[in-house]
Amino acid sequence: MKLNFKKLGSGKPLIILHGLFGSLDNWQTIGKQFAEKFTVYLVDQRNHGQSPHNVAWDYQVMVDDLDDLIHDENIQKPILIGHSMGGKTAMLYANQKPEKIAGLVVVDIAPKQYDPHHEHILKALNAVDLDKITTRKEAEDILSDYIKDSGTKQFLLKSLYWNDLENKKLDWRFNRKVISENIATAGLGIQFHKPLTGFAVLFIAGGKSDYITEKDHDFIKKMFPEAEIKTIENAGHWVHAEAPVDFYSIVFEFIESRVK
Repeated sequence: MKLNFKKLGSGKPLIILHGLFGSLDNWQTIGKQFAEKFTVYLVDQRNHGQSPHNVAWDYQVMVDDLDDLIHDENIQKPILIGHSMGGKTAMLYANQKPEKIAGLVVVDIAPKQYDPHHEHILKALNAVDLDKITTRKEAEDILSDYIKDSGTKQFLLKSLYWNDLENKKLDWRFNRKVISENIATAGLGIQFHKPLTGFAVLFIAGGKSDYITEKDHDFIKKMFPEAEIKTIENAGHWVHAEAPVDFYSIVFEFIESRVK
């Protein structure tokens, strides 16, 4: 699958993969900052953003998509940055093709399996009848009946767009149907053949998030013996958006000191 992406800057190649229900737009601000030093590829994963929709949706096909992009763009030894779902895509890619990358940054996700926990979001999204609503405000009001956190609502609404402005038809950028039917896929653990070494690895956790806990550190180290694990205490799951200064500083220092 040919993924939608945006290329910025020049220098060492750096590929950024967003999380579930997200898109490359979520990384535009910090991507531009990285582009002052690196060639940045902001990528929409399949069934998200402006990349194609497809009934096949699991981490293996997302790895294959990423490999196609790297091949087609002749990207040599990129640094992969993946947030949440994108972090699992990046970890599996590193597991299968370690010789193709120079470094790995995993943002607020561990390689373990997660129990389903997006039910309330899916219930909210599926309550929005796109055949009946004609304004973004109507969609927001429906989401508010299920989701109280304003940050989560605004995050989802970034993917609501005018598919047909003349007839006032809204649609989601992400593939709501396929994601709803296969949501357990997003929580699956990454299967490793053996501990991974030979490239620099950084895990960044949000101190207010429970996606990476102290209990996960041993497992991370077992899979990535050379990994650094950093926690940004004042951030939740969307670490890069909630603490962009600290996030950029930690990642930039890691690349400068560890990535060859």
